[in-house]
Amino acid sequence: MLLLFFFGATLVLGTLVWAGARLFENREDPLAERLEALQSVATANATRVARRRSGGGFSNGVLYAVSLVPGGEDYLDDTERELKQAGIRNRQALAVYVLFNVVFFLSLVGLFLYLGRENPIASRLGGLVAAGLLGYLLPKQILHRLVKRYRQKLQDALPDTVDLLGIVLGTGLSIDQAMLRVSEEMQFIYPELAAEFGTVVMQVKAGQERAKAFNQLIRRTGIEDIKSLAAMIVQSEKFGTSLSQALKVYADSLRNRRRLRAEEAIAKAGIKMLFPIILFILPVLFAITLGPAVLTFLGGASGIGQR
Repeated sequence: MLLLFFFGATLVLGTLVWAGARLFENREDPLAERLEALQSVATANATRVARRRSGGGFSNGVLYAVSLVPGGEDYLDDTERELKQAGIRNRQALAVYVLFNVVFFLSLVGLFLYLGRENPIASRLGGLVAAGLLGYLLPKQILHRLVKRYRQKLQDALPDTVDLLGIVLGTGLSIDQAMLRVSEEMQFIYPELAAEFGTVVMQVKAGQERAKAFNQLIRRTGIEDIKSLAAMIVQSEKFGTSLSQALKVYADSLRNRRRLRAEEAIAKAGIKMLFPIILFILPVLFAITLGPAVLTFLGGASGIGQR
């Protein structure tokens, strides 16, 4: 029985490692991304149809099985949107993430059942509920954290990138050439925002309207500053106004916002450190400083009692 348990644990661990590696593997295809952006509505409908078919390969089979569960289709749509907002956009990302969730959920439930096999029924039911909640909520929280981290990277890269975009536009290049040049220069410093700019340029070159390309960029990132930048570029193209000076002013505004966010984080650091200090540092400090005195007092009291 113990050997079987270790074999199952090894199998589950290997599956989780494989799913994580496939999930974060960078396998983006620029041409496929452009076609998908140009045909977003048709692609979404085709994806829904593919999920309802059981004969489309292993990944489609996983998605089909999940879509049969009540509320599964909405869960797949929300998860796919969050994966894109986290910068994970390879073709098999949704299926691998769902498979990771299922394996992690079942492994936790099986582990709790195995560990509590000798406990009363009420205790086993409580452990089963706890395992189910943990297996369902933990992957979602990890995905939310990935989305937040990706947005933070884009937010930090935006002031310098916008400033460089304004400088490049001042040399006489068009907005598409300037964005492509900026993405090439920034791909080693800020690869996330450089990839987003490159995607927008490729979509426009493929024939999509610039306004729609920027709207898709806003939906992918969900950042208000990028929304303001996109509105500024679209309005400048529409009314023929100068964009270079406006971008320089906007870059200064973004830097001020970044400085204010840093000052806010510094101000919150003292409050956040209060709880770890009270829970972990002060008890150890009291034990180190008062421990010898207490031991000495107890030794003297025991000696007095023996007399």
